[in-house]
Amino acid sequence: MEQRRAVHVVTGASGGVGRSIAEALLRTGAGVVVVDIRSAGWLDEVADGAVVVGDAGDAAVLSAAIERAREFGELTGWVNNAAVFRDAWLHEAGSEVVLDIVDAILRPTVAGAAAAIGEFVRTGVAGSVVNVSSHQAQRAVRGALSYSVGKAALEGLTRALAVDYGPRGIRTNAVALGST
Repeated sequence: MEQRRAVHVVTGASGGVGRSIAEALLRTGAGVVVVDIRSAGWLDEVADGAVVVGDAGDAAVLSAAIERAREFGELTGWVNNAAVFRDAWLHEAGSEVVLDIVDAILRPTVAGAAAAIGEFVRTGVAGSVVNVSSHQAQRAVRGALSYSVGKAALEGLTRALAVDYGPRGIRTNAVALGST
């Protein structure tokens, strides 16, 4: 039976940590599809990569990323790196603004996990979802309430996905970064 090439989707990878993750995956010989609200111009010259420009929390954008991944081979990994960081004091910004920021942090991860797991279940692939968290999920930083709450929720989501989909061979992990 012919083994298809491993392909990974990395969200929030036009630069920074996401770009480093995508470049590391490319060095392994995998195909990479980047999803970002900005173009990842650095990937234009890479034969094994593609860019889908759009919101990583939008199901249609993620569907397009899966279609691009299928062009390279078989989706085996998904890295949910896309997030926002914006300070908001609860007493000044109010609950709606704080919740909007939490949503902007959590939505791309939930949507990405749903897209990846849906494809893994459809194809029978024992794939992997990696959610990029932060040390702030465990140790809040003054003035970053929304970020701490969003990343703590992301870690709870990661544990729940592991419990729900681990028996199907789908691995779900979180990587909590320090300050970058």
